[in-house]
Amino acid sequence: MPQPLIAHVIYRLGYGGLENGLVNLINHMPEQECRHAIVCLTESESFGERIERDVEIVEMHKQPGNSLKLLPSLAREFRRLRPDIVHTRNLATLETQLAARAAGVGYRIHGEHGIDMHDLHSNRLRYRLLRRAVSPVIDRFVTVSRDLERYLVDTVGIPGSKVEHIINGVDTQRFYPRGAAEELRDLPESLRGRLLIGTVGRLADVKDPLNLLDAYTAMLVATPTLRETTGLVMVGDGPLMGACRDFLAGQQPDLPVWLAGARDDIPEILRALDVFALPSLQEGISNTLLEAMASALPVVATDVGGNPELIEAGLNGTLVPAASAAALAGALAGYINDPARRQAHGAAGLARAREMFSINRMVQRYAALYRRAGASSAVTGTATAGNGPSGH
Repeated sequence: MPQPLIAHVIYRLGYGGLENGLVNLINHMPEQECRHAIVCLTESESFGERIERDVEIVEMHKQPGNSLKLLPSLAREFRRLRPDIVHTRNLATLETQLAARAAGVGYRIHGEHGIDMHDLHSNRLRYRLLRRAVSPVIDRFVTVSRDLERYLVDTVGIPGSKVEHIINGVDTQRFYPRGAAEELRDLPESLRGRLLIGTVGRLADVKDPLNLLDAYTAMLVATPTLRETTGLVMVGDGPLMGACRDFLAGQQPDLPVWLAGARDDIPEILRALDVFALPSLQEGISNTLLEAMASALPVVATDVGGNPELIEAGLNGTLVPAASAAALAGALAGYINDPARRQAHGAAGLARAREMFSINRMVQRYAALYRRAGASSAVTGTATAGNGPSGH
């Protein structure tokens, strides 16, 4: 049977965990399993250059506001691509399923990777009703966390038989513990030789980077000597970069903090750290958390979303309440002041990442899903992967 063509629909192909997960999936999926195309409702940024396969990337240049006006154009694009499977991700792409149905796509998958910033407590009726209304045209839902699976089944009312849980995986060939002599080449001189706390993520409200700055400041106030022996590294860009800079500009004396911006060398960044922090208000299954575990870092993360699936408190990390700078500061200080605990929790996280969250396990689960979906699509008589474009 010809390889099925999968059209992955995302809002934007830019810097972010969902996008990183998609790129990892495509790069690690055996080429004999399927072919891929990516449809971006807005645009593709340079992040798309990380894709190692021959994949067509389509930009729809959606304007802000309701996406219903885009549906006819999306249906035409699907008729041109002739995919066997359309796989949308997160709420922003959900309505695209209507265009896939109109275009006659034989199998339609929707993935939930995290809760929308405007619905942190999963209680907005509008979003529940939208998911429920579109669900009849969706053949399979995929959630990255058990928390999201429970939300779809118990709150939205999706039949459990339509929902599948596939947790994210990490590439342990790229992310691994640092060697004894490793140090990040362009680490600011003022941070060299210090114990480094770090985070990686988009500087946006849902990631709550300002709370991490508050927590780090509180830690230094509580133990002033740590101002000379520790540093904070924040990797990522986003709408709160200006607010983070303003926060630091208002501190006297200067804090030992490096706002590193968006980077391509995340494995090297993580190997330079001693403790990883994830202050998010909500998470699905955090790729950066998995990457930190694979780098043998102890983790302080908020007790939200899928984080408890990755972090077993007291074994490979510490969970703290969201938006609590005091709790975050205390947990970070606990690791800074206890080298043996840092090492033990880091080693446990590494073992957990390798045993339970490998990229190969994730890819195998998606490959099996796509095989079943491709077979079902072929039965319905949808155009096969022998049609449509083959690459850029």
